[in-house]
Amino acid sequence: MSSDAVATQGEGNLQHTTIVRQKPLMTMPQILIMNFGFFGIQYSFGMQQTAVNPIFQKLGAEGHALPLLNLAGPITGLLIQPMIGAMSDRTWSPRWGRRKPFFLIGALGCSICLFLFPFVSAIWMAVLLLWLLDASNNTAMEPYRAFIADKLPPSQLAKGFLAQSFFTGFGITLANISLFVFQKIISGGTDAGIPYWVFGSFMLGAVCSIGSVLISVLRTPEIPPTPEELAAIQAKKAEGGGVGKAIAEIKEAIVEMPTELRKLALVYLFQWYALACYWQFVTASLAKSVWNTTDTESAAFDEAVGWTGLVNGWYNIVTFSVAFALVAFARRRGAKMVHSACLLLAAIGLVIFPHLDNKYLVFIPIIGFGIAWASIMGVPYIMAVRMIPSTRYGVYMGIINMMIVIPMLIQSLTFGTIYSSVLGDNPNNAIMFAGVFLAIAALVMQWIKEPPIVRDVDDVGAMPMAGGH
Repeated sequence: MSSDAVATQGEGNLQHTTIVRQKPLMTMPQILIMNFGFFGIQYSFGMQQTAVNPIFQKLGAEGHALPLLNLAGPITGLLIQPMIGAMSDRTWSPRWGRRKPFFLIGALGCSICLFLFPFVSAIWMAVLLLWLLDASNNTAMEPYRAFIADKLPPSQLAKGFLAQSFFTGFGITLANISLFVFQKIISGGTDAGIPYWVFGSFMLGAVCSIGSVLISVLRTPEIPPTPEELAAIQAKKAEGGGVGKAIAEIKEAIVEMPTELRKLALVYLFQWYALACYWQFVTASLAKSVWNTTDTESAAFDEAVGWTGLVNGWYNIVTFSVAFALVAFARRRGAKMVHSACLLLAAIGLVIFPHLDNKYLVFIPIIGFGIAWASIMGVPYIMAVRMIPSTRYGVYMGIINMMIVIPMLIQSLTFGTIYSSVLGDNPNNAIMFAGVFLAIAALVMQWIKEPPIVRDVDDVGAMPMAGGH
């Protein structure tokens, strides 16, 4: 017996439809295999977090220039993820599926860019490859989140999104630890000053990116659309495609965005501004506080780069260790309370972090950052999917990414001035600044009214989900 139901956003508008359907429960191994591709995508992100900014500095970039050199991330995310989301919403191929073609193409692009990155010999080459790498990452990442929402029934969405947190931690951990390990076994460097040990980490990432996504693509079939969903897809196609239509659809979705999702955007403003500050200045902060150096050409700075890999690897070990525990906490205490608590732990950790001059003690406060990173990559999405129609998962996941990259874009354009004029060109102050912003994000999170948990169709028969408005 079919348990599918339809709740439309506006009378007769199948394009803005929430389809409540009886999706089969997935076993935990199936959920993990489905999300395994996120491991390779996040390995690539880990290299961006830890290795790219030191490479910029090795090529001669000054500290105050780092935010501008990192413009690729926010701008490509702002342009590409919503476009890819809107395009995947109107896509269905019986052979290739709906979301998988996009993250497969993105993963292939990531692998090529990771392979080429350590061969750069000038800042402009590194910046160009960072733009291409970020474009590929964004092409892969957005459809992956929509893929989880497509596949899982409401009772398993928390597991699905926090499985992505698990593989986020696992992928970034391997990226960061590889930097430390290869530094110990490979010596020498290019004429441009890029150490050869960096090559090992980037080459490993090139393999992981495409390999892990292929495993997920080949082992996890997409659910064919229901007649109602197929009608919505065909209605969108009948209106015509292309970039112009995708942009119009994004604008429409922003205008119709649920109020609580708008509030989440304010949380993200402080949250992601802070994260960008941490990733850009953590190596310089460690070099100054632990190794007492600001000389990017020194052996001490190289040690700080390797140690940053361990620190970032450690917080990601924490991330994949606690990711599934957050499922139970979110169910018991509510996603809003869990996310606020996690952000506060990170804030406290980052305020303490730059005051430590022992390289081993810095692992203690960064535990809070790892717990928060697990929540950031999963918990807000548990709430978000309760707010949006199922036929618009793709475009809204892209818009949520806009809520991530716009703060990072603002940070790229403003923090260089703040760093020089307010923070005294001191990377330790930049890390504490990030801690303060995470604390503000935790407080703003309490302003959100959390949507009710939607039970599976089996529990209630045919019922409309939250999301129509």
